[in-house]
Amino acid sequence: MLRWLVALVLVPLAWSATPACAASRVIAAFGDSLTAGLGVSVDEAFPALLDARLSREGYDYRVVNAGVSGDTSAGGLRRIEWVMKLAPEIVIVALGANDGLRGLPPEAMRDNLLAIVQRVQKTGAKVLLAGMRLPTNYGADYNREFAKVFPEVARRANVPLMPFLLDGVAGEARLNLPDGIHPNAEGHRRIAERVWPHLQPLLSKASRRSAS
Repeated sequence: MLRWLVALVLVPLAWSATPACAASRVIAAFGDSLTAGLGVSVDEAFPALLDARLSREGYDYRVVNAGVSGDTSAGGLRRIEWVMKLAPEIVIVALGANDGLRGLPPEAMRDNLLAIVQRVQKTGAKVLLAGMRLPTNYGADYNREFAKVFPEVARRANVPLMPFLLDGVAGEARLNLPDGIHPNAEGHRRIAERVWPHLQPLLSKASRRSAS
């Protein structure tokens, strides 16, 4: 389980985005290399797959991939203002893995994530918080404090929580790249499938396009 987390901070910074489309409403997928889609094409990363599903199901949304490889919660807090210039109606916050890898204080991660969520909420946008988990060899005490952060932030900010972004993907060799760290195209399909039930309740019914 360690290998899927080990190199998240070692990859270079990158920005990728799904192609623009005619949809007027924006969902920002705000995360690290797991969101950016390191090692797969932009169209294969889970934000693009969510974008395609929204289009198929007639929702007037486009998904912007605001993932930056190697990012931490502190890095996310520094760039949230830039992301909010996109005027998103929903932000999927998927940060924290690199904080854990670096052994950063869980209290600092909590404060950063809470500040990010509250900044998004200040505009009236909705938030889906995606949690992360650590391998057991990080120590029981650190693991326990790290795991507590995501439900605490979700509770304090009153936002929905997807407990683990890599649910059903982490540790599954066939769903990851040869590095054993980052999801492959099939892994991203699994992530998109698992994110959808958490995202769908946040979608505006008014955004549903009428059948032609």
